[in-house]
Amino acid sequence: MNIVLPNSITGLDEASSCLARLSSRSALYTDLQVLLEAKPGRLSLAEYRQAVVDDNALARGSVAARKKIYQELKGRYLLNSENPLYSAFHDQWRRCRSEHERALTVYVMLALNDRTVMVTSQEWLFPQLRRAPCELRTGDLESFLRQQGKNEHPEIVEWTPITLTRVAQHYLASIRDFGLATGTTKKLAVRPALYGSPVRLLLAALRLRRVTPLAVVRHESFKLLGIAPEEVVDALSQLNREEELRFRMQADVVEIGI
Repeated sequence: MNIVLPNSITGLDEASSCLARLSSRSALYTDLQVLLEAKPGRLSLAEYRQAVVDDNALARGSVAARKKIYQELKGRYLLNSENPLYSAFHDQWRRCRSEHERALTVYVMLALNDRTVMVTSQEWLFPQLRRAPCELRTGDLESFLRQQGKNEHPEIVEWTPITLTRVAQHYLASIRDFGLATGTTKKLAVRPALYGSPVRLLLAALRLRRVTPLAVVRHESFKLLGIAPEEVVDALSQLNREEELRFRMQADVVEIGI
């Protein structure tokens, strides 16, 4: 799979800042679905803009609303087939065989393009997925984000209390949309099933980052899908048996094909 290395994949870049992108709205998964179903081909950034703003593919009532939803979707999902990460995502989206697989693939894309989602999912959500079903509380997530602001991500300290609460609320609403939680007022974690497309998208992103195959098989990013680093080999082996990807490991020699 020959892909040009991008300058950065924000979610995997430890130097990237945590942004409050989710403070305005959740992941907009339904809108992305509608757009990709209306325009199934690979489009450039300009073509996606035309679809949303000029052609009104998302049925917004005003030009201002169309421009806003376009900017929000672009911020979350890149919307540019010339970007190798988005191109990899689009390939995997088309290969999905079920709604659950599709939702998890979009979730991985969101996390890869948003350091806040990546950090929260790896460090806060992952333990909850391992204990599922367990209650996911907005207050607990707010406390986690405040702690991140005191330690690894001081930029969070600049968020207002309202912003922090909204990020927490919209994050929980988003993971519910992706099938990682159930409920409205009271949300319960749901451990995801193992699917090919979200894992292949992660593998494509790690390849873009030039992570070695030996490092891939214990990479922290698999926590997004409830897979602990020590379980990656078993997960890849299962997907190999199901012919969802190619994986072979012998001693320190690892071969992965997607």
